[in-house]
Amino acid sequence: MKKNKLALVLVFVLLVSLLAGCQPAAPAGDESDAPAPSGGATFINVATGGTGGTYYPLGGAMAKIFNDNIEGVTANAQATGASVENIGLVSTGETEVAFVQNDVTYYAWTGTESFAESEPIKNIRGMAMLYPEVVQIIANADAGIASIEDLAGKKVAVGAPGSGTEVNARQLLEIHGMTYDDLGKTDYLSFNEAANNLKDKNIDAAFVTGAIPTSAVTEVTQTSDIVVIPVDSAKITELIAKYPFYTEVVIPGGEYRGNDTDVITPAVMAMLVVPEDLDEELAYQMTKFLFEQRQVIVETHDRGNDIKLETALEGMPIDVHPGSQRYYDEQGIE
Repeated sequence: MKKNKLALVLVFVLLVSLLAGCQPAAPAGDESDAPAPSGGATFINVATGGTGGTYYPLGGAMAKIFNDNIEGVTANAQATGASVENIGLVSTGETEVAFVQNDVTYYAWTGTESFAESEPIKNIRGMAMLYPEVVQIIANADAGIASIEDLAGKKVAVGAPGSGTEVNARQLLEIHGMTYDDLGKTDYLSFNEAANNLKDKNIDAAFVTGAIPTSAVTEVTQTSDIVVIPVDSAKITELIAKYPFYTEVVIPGGEYRGNDTDVITPAVMAMLVVPEDLDEELAYQMTKFLFEQRQVIVETHDRGNDIKLETALEGMPIDVHPGSQRYYDEQGIE
């Protein structure tokens, strides 16, 4: 009897050993120098703007950087209506990082201008300041437009609905004592839509806020003659007095075919905005590799040269995300 019990015990031990041996071993090499963000596989949507603007190609380059350098991440660039829409996408958790004009970010944070009818949006954080975004007024050469005042009675594209461009157009007209009612027709068009309508002569002029050169504008110049409309320095001074996010810049002659003279115009700054609750380690790695792999962006668009670690916090209009701040602290950026 004792022998039978002993045999049963031995069989039981053998079965347990066999079952244990069937469990898959932990894969070797799982550890990495850069820890993966908490929560396993992570998706990063990069909210950009229209495909004819600057945000979209830069967003694609950023997505490549994240995919190639952050473990467990799948990133992609998403075309959107740009700044105002992007703030909404970030605040509702529908995107992990977004390109936004710094003036629009401030309006959202303070509940003013485009966000005056809603509560201030406080669940967003800054990741990095990027480069100047130039407010460009492009007109068909035969439209008889040489100044902002000449837009009166003309068909004008003022930017996509919910875009920073539309805010800029409205504010520039305001400084000149004008509103959309003074225009012959107001069209809310994306960069690509505005470009196509300029080429087809369906509109006379378009506001385009973006890095120089803007691909949609360059495309128009391939088949049409255009002029870049200057803004008087005195008017830009008035604009800055009321809206301090603007600065005066010069579009160098030769940036666009047929426009060989320097043009004075206002500009704002592009920046990256993330959700307040974005994983801190993920925000740290996104910030780190944005700057350490910047060459990928440089090879995509000239504006990559303007994205510099030393200016990443200059003009930041809202609180910086703790993960991004950790990287800046390590690098001595204030």
